[in-house]
Parts: sequence; structure tokens; C-alpha cells
Amino acid sequence: MSEADIRAERLKKLAILEEAGMAAYPARSERDTSVADFLDSFDAREQSGGSQTLGGRVMSVRGQGGIMFADLFDGSASLTAGGAGRAQLVLQESEMDKRHFQLFAYAVDAGDFVQASGTAFKTQRGHLSLKVCEWKMLSKSLLPMPDEWYGVKDEELKLRQRYLDILLNEDVRQMFERRSRFWQAARDFYTERGFLEVETPVLETSPGGADARPFKTHHNALDIDVFLRISCGELWQKELLVAGFPKVFEIGRIFRNEGQSREHLQDYTQLESYEAFADMRSGMLFVQDLYRYIVKEVYEKYTFEIHGHTVDFAGEWEVLDFSERIQKEFGIDPIACSEEEAIQAVRDAQIQVGEKLNTSRAVDHLWKHIRKTISGPAFLTGVPVFLEPLAKRSSENPDVVERIQVLIAGSEVGKGYSELNDPQDQRARFEEQQNMRDAGDDEAQRLDEEYVRALEYGMPPAFGFGVSERLFAFLENRPAHETQIFPLLRPRS
Repeated sequence: MSEADIRAERLKKLAILEEAGMAAYPARSERDTSVADFLDSFDAREQSGGSQTLGGRVMSVRGQGGIMFADLFDGSASLTAGGAGRAQLVLQESEMDKRHFQLFAYAVDAGDFVQASGTAFKTQRGHLSLKVCEWKMLSKSLLPMPDEWYGVKDEELKLRQRYLDILLNEDVRQMFERRSRFWQAARDFYTERGFLEVETPVLETSPGGADARPFKTHHNALDIDVFLRISCGELWQKELLVAGFPKVFEIGRIFRNEGQSREHLQDYTQLESYEAFADMRSGMLFVQDLYRYIVKEVYEKYTFEIHGHTVDFAGEWEVLDFSERIQKEFGIDPIACSEEEAIQAVRDAQIQVGEKLNTSRAVDHLWKHIRKTISGPAFLTGVPVFLEPLAKRSSENPDVVERIQVLIAGSEVGKGYSELNDPQDQRARFEEQQNMRDAGDDEAQRLDEEYVRALEYGMPPAFGFGVSERLFAFLENRPAHETQIFPLLRPRS
């Protein structure tokens, strides 16, 4: 039968329910126990012989003659092909109201939500069941679920109708449960160390804290153009350090109007934190502890296979120098080379780029070419000043900044640095970025006068760090969009 024919048949069943005086979409349910609790304490419930009421989705219906069976799922326990996580309903015509039995037989389909009351009962085959004495409809489904043994096979349809993919695919369900634990583990790590969780604006008059193209919209009440933030409140959080908070962090959504790939999304969750009186050196130990804590709490292991790389978070984290690696690979000094030399090195390496190159963009492409070969976990240090306008210069070499990048499976999966708190140096670097923007680089940062003014009141030395949900996608060894519950997709044509 076609979907339209099935829907028409179910509308007829809806009418049967109405004629029988049973509401198809009641507001109230009398459920008094979950499937998980029912199964966990089954023996005690069976011994007591007391009545209990379950509620959930009917996953399958079967039977003949005077007996029917249905599997009930409410999401409280894991669903597997073997049936765990479900309670079996047993309806016997001889032991309940005949009209209610027949109504169940005529009107209930897989996909419906029902409520069933009865007693705990173990079948001869050992199935933990509820012997039903009465039932009612909670929500009549009009569209059929895909066969749960085959599920949703179309990859795009899985993302468009994610609710079906989650319902029928236990691996997907468990992934999103891990995603929740991933962010909770990060939150616990920070709060246990005395960090204050904060919320900073999502709408900004000047997007800052990253090199990225923002989304732009209009604020009608103020009659001004505003931008969706491209960082998780980096400049705002550092203003909170100015305000006297020593440790702050935020977990929130950020938005970047850029390309999409296996690793890149346009809107995603980011963690950023700032700790006064800390620096890059102490920050490296902090970040190691953070990553190890998360993987242990969520996955109970330290070693992962990610995009063809073996990554051991418990092992020693290598420290790599940016300039040394580029000089070794391409024969140029990324700090001292001219713009022409940097661009020529990109061409000689046959690196494909889709943008107009300047020195910073060319050097960045050279590094990303090297990065693909590094399994990690490792820290990248010694990044040139022109690639990082918000980090403090190294006291040992003023041409580089005190910045670390976390390298995992050939990609950057986290970044931190000793924060720049010299307002005059910050202004000069903002102005340099603004000149790049005026020359056509729409990912360069803007001059933020208000932030510079805040720095002029004094900000303590600090370590800032950020990591996005890319880390979770890497740990799952999946493309980033597959690890979002509802990823952005083009509307159906």
C-alpha cells in the first residue's frame, strides 16, 4: 500500500475510535511507571500482583483469535533488536471487556501511543509482560513507521526525519545520549574547578573573537544591523575578567557563514573559557586534563580510531613548532618570507585554494597541508603574530604568539592562548586586521573600540581556550553534521 492509502485507512480507524467514544488524542495520561522501572522491578511487581499502568509507543502488534501481543516502548530503557527496553502487552479477550479487546484489534497500529493497565505477567517463553485489563489511546499515528529491521535507508531522509532515525536506530539514539554526556562532562570539569558559567550576547553590533564571515540581520526595534556571533563570547568573557571574575566559561551556539564540510558547520556548539593569572604553559596541562576527563567520563576509554588515525589521549602529547615544521616541509621561513614567497610555496605544493591569497592566508594553507599527517594528540606552538590578533606575544620571540592548537587526527580540535592584555598592542593588531578587511579579506577581524577601551582599564594575564563540537564528532568518528540532532538542510524543492 502507498503512504496515502495507509493514511486513509488510519483515518478510518480514527473514526472507529470516535464512534466507540474513545478520544484519540487525550490531554491526560494515567501512566504511573516507566517501562524501565517495570522491567527492573518485574519480579517484585509480579509477586505483589498489583495493578500498574504503562504508556508508550506500540512498536509491533501481532496475534490471532482471542489473544493479541504488542511491544511497548517509551524511551526510558535501551531499545535493541532483541527487545530489551520494551514491555510486552498481552491482551486476552476472555479476561477483559470484549469491546475493548476488539477495539484494540481494529484500531491500533504500530506507531500509536497507548496506555495499558494490568498486572505483571511472565509468558511461557519467559517474556516480561503486562497482562492488560484495560487500555486507551494516547495518540493515533496517521503515517506508518518504516520497518524497524530495515529502518530509514536514504541518508538525506535520515537527517530530514531524524525522529524516525532515532526511534529505529539504537546506535543513533545512544550517540545523542553520549553527546549530552559530552557537554555535561565538560561543564562538570569546569564547575569543579571553580569556573563561573556565563551567558554572553548572541547578537552583536561587531562580531569578534575569531576570523570568520558572520551572518548579518536587521534589528527592527533598534533599527540597526547586527551579526550573529562567531565566537562564544570571547571578547565579552575577557571583559568579565576586567570586571573581576577570575574564571569564566560558556557553552553556547555560534554561527559562521562559511562553507560546509565533514568538519565544518555553519551553526554549532562551542565551549570557551578564560582563567585569570594563567598562561599558555599552565593551559596545556589544563587542556590535557579536560580532554582526558571527557573521554573517560563519556566513553570509558582513552584510545580512539579517528579518520584513519589512532589517537591515545592518555599518552604523551607532542609539542610541535609551527615555523620549524613549515621550514622543514616547504623550505621557507613563514615569519620572514615575503608575500610572493609564501604564495609561490602554495603553488609549488599544488595546494588547491578558493580564495585570494596574502601572506597570512598562504602560510595558513601551508600549515593545514602539513597538519593532515599528524595523528596527535599534540600541541602546536610558535604561531606567527599575523595569524593570531588576540594572543600575547612570546617574551622569547616577539614575532610569535603564546598560542596552542590541539591537533587530533590531522585537524585542529581546540585552541588556546595567553590572552593579549596590552591595549595598545591590541589596537595595532586590530587596525592591521581592519586593513586586511578593507583590502577584501572578509574573514579578517574588525576594530572593536569598546573592547580596546575595556582593556585600558586593565585586564589580568589570562589563558583562554575554546573547543567546539568537532571534538565530539571526531570521538564518534563521524561527519560533523551527522552528530547534530537536527542539522541544517536545504528545503525540499
